[in-house]
Amino acid sequence: MKQKSFIVIVIVGVAALVTLKSSLYILTEGRQAVITQFGRPVGRPITKAGLHFKTPFIQEVRKIDKRILSWDGDPKEIPTKDKKYIKVDTTARWRIIDALKFIQTTQNERRAQNRLNAIIEEATRNEISNHNLVEAVRNTNSIIEKVNARKLQVQQMKDKGERFVDEDVSGEIETIVVGREELSRKIVEYADAGLTKYGIKLIDVQIRRISYKETVERKVYERMISERQKIAQKIRSIGQGEKAKIEGRLTKDLKEIESKAYRVAQTIRGKAEGEAIAIYARSFSKNPKFFEFQRSMQAYKKSFSKQVKFIFSANSEYLKYLKQGQ
Repeated sequence: MKQKSFIVIVIVGVAALVTLKSSLYILTEGRQAVITQFGRPVGRPITKAGLHFKTPFIQEVRKIDKRILSWDGDPKEIPTKDKKYIKVDTTARWRIIDALKFIQTTQNERRAQNRLNAIIEEATRNEISNHNLVEAVRNTNSIIEKVNARKLQVQQMKDKGERFVDEDVSGEIETIVVGREELSRKIVEYADAGLTKYGIKLIDVQIRRISYKETVERKVYERMISERQKIAQKIRSIGQGEKAKIEGRLTKDLKEIESKAYRVAQTIRGKAEGEAIAIYARSFSKNPKFFEFQRSMQAYKKSFSKQVKFIFSANSEYLKYLKQGQ
């Protein structure tokens, strides 16, 4: 009898534990839950973390993320208003704000991603197709302000006669009216209206990358290379001109230095010759005959050699010192 009672107690205890386990569940931070009974949601979603109760065996817990989730779209080819075909790669952030509606419409995140794909891509296509390419690329008109400032600087350099290289982009720069951020906001506004019925809130959409088709991209790169080469040629031309100027100044400076050096050398030579003449003059005035004799000896030394023959008269004044020695 006691053994049967013990078995009954054990069975009742096990049943109680199973029932208790089936009636309790834990909800962690960042998650929310919807209670379903026979597959149908009952009550309001539970968003507070902690220990919660449900009817055992007949009710189930569907846990759903309530954190901010990410969505990444595939690059899509979209024509802009100005007939330029581009590939647009977008990304977005979203969250589930109504778990009950989310369960009733999409049931899980995988199907929600499919809804996001369709709605965000449609919104992106509509907005980009209704605007020029520049609206999806730039946010402000600051580049136009920089170009205008550069033009003013170039004009001032022209007025001063200075040489310069114009490195500004060729062609006219378009003025933006909407801009990239406002375009993203419009995409969010359009797509969020379509996602509300699924219990989803779209936080933001960002245009991650915009690129041309390969054929157009190649032409753009070729044009950029051509512009850079043109600017490089201008820089080389200015460099050659500056080189010629520097070489001209060097030649001029060299001639001036040589001219000054020649003038100084001639001045020194003139002074030396004057001093020599003065010395000769003083020597001649002190002993004219010795000076005449010395000059005659120098003349004999330079005149007479084995290769030269002279014919003189016996009474030649030139040979008077030779005749005296004889």
